[in-house]
Amino acid sequence: MSRNGEILVIGGGIGGLAVALGLARRGRAVRLLEKAAEFGEIGAGIQLAPNASRALDDLGVLDAIRPTAVFPQRMLWMDARSGERLTALDLGEAFRARYGYPYLVMHRSDLLAALLDACEGHPKIVLDTERQVVAIDDGGDAVTVRCANGSVYDGVLAIGADGLWSTARKAIVDDGDPICSQYVAYRGAIPIEEVSRHAGLDNVMLWTGPEMHLVQYPLRRGQLYNQVAVFKSARYRAGSDDWGTPDELDERFKGTTELVQAALGKIHRNRRWPMFDRLPIARWTRNRVTLLGDAAHPMLQYLAQGACQALEDAVALAEAVDAHAEVGDALRAYETARVERTGRVQALARAWGDYWHLDEHAERDAALRARRPDDYGDTDWFYGYRTSGTPLG
Repeated sequence: MSRNGEILVIGGGIGGLAVALGLARRGRAVRLLEKAAEFGEIGAGIQLAPNASRALDDLGVLDAIRPTAVFPQRMLWMDARSGERLTALDLGEAFRARYGYPYLVMHRSDLLAALLDACEGHPKIVLDTERQVVAIDDGGDAVTVRCANGSVYDGVLAIGADGLWSTARKAIVDDGDPICSQYVAYRGAIPIEEVSRHAGLDNVMLWTGPEMHLVQYPLRRGQLYNQVAVFKSARYRAGSDDWGTPDELDERFKGTTELVQAALGKIHRNRRWPMFDRLPIARWTRNRVTLLGDAAHPMLQYLAQGACQALEDAVALAEAVDAHAEVGDALRAYETARVERTGRVQALARAWGDYWHLDEHAERDAALRARRPDDYGDTDWFYGYRTSGTPLG
């Protein structure tokens, strides 16, 4: 793989910027093509577990995000109807010592800004906006990417980091549209002054009930409070947009505790986010084209691992390209490192959502009450992962 040829990255979200930065830090010339007129993230909060913190450290931006991040001390699982605390996960000193990196929460736009600043300051990276990719021609010694505005780019490798509705994915496997889970999310951040003093400003709060849940945590060093309410819609019909409405939100959360009701009164209702994923695939590479993040393995949000897995991808792909002279060898190494793990995370995310939303949950609750806050047996496999070396668990 010629070190003089450009690597083309399609998509300027968290995963695209991360892989551009990872490659450039290893001496590769990168051109990133973003379809929008400017870089930006939709949504408010993002959770970054130690596996993501470790990746951000490799990319050289962990210190840059610390001033705007929040480092919660625990994760609390609450019953949304009774208000009972079911279990907790200690995220403090013992947790950080075990994994070597912290669990942090922050505004998505702050993470994107840190990655963008690093990319803009790197001489090996060119960032092009208003470049909607419409075709990828993969042949021989180069790959050609064509954009809607008529611009054409040749590269030694093309990386599709263009999200759930990826155009690049269709150049490799056209498996139809993403799968709708029939769940929908309402989310947004509110000023911290509007939050009840009982909310737990050092915590990530999870409130669960049958086919619904609420997640809450502080952002921007405690200036904002992120809230996400999720429920399964009884009105879902394929091809219809008349489902998951605000009145359904109120109906589904009826009977929840006063603290949950107070949170719902402040939740943003001007936009809803239907929740999609895809089934795992065995390969996401063809010749000189590969995929990353949601383009490769979109997953439901229940494990808070979507962005974490994209960051892991970015580091793993940059390492593979650096270690192998041939494109084919590099991409095989990347897939070997990532396909099994991300497929497992996709499957577990679905299963974890079912576990959260059980209608009959007495047995589950008894098991949760019995576990210790410092029992990390279930999290080692996720949080102890390293793109090189032996993971925990």
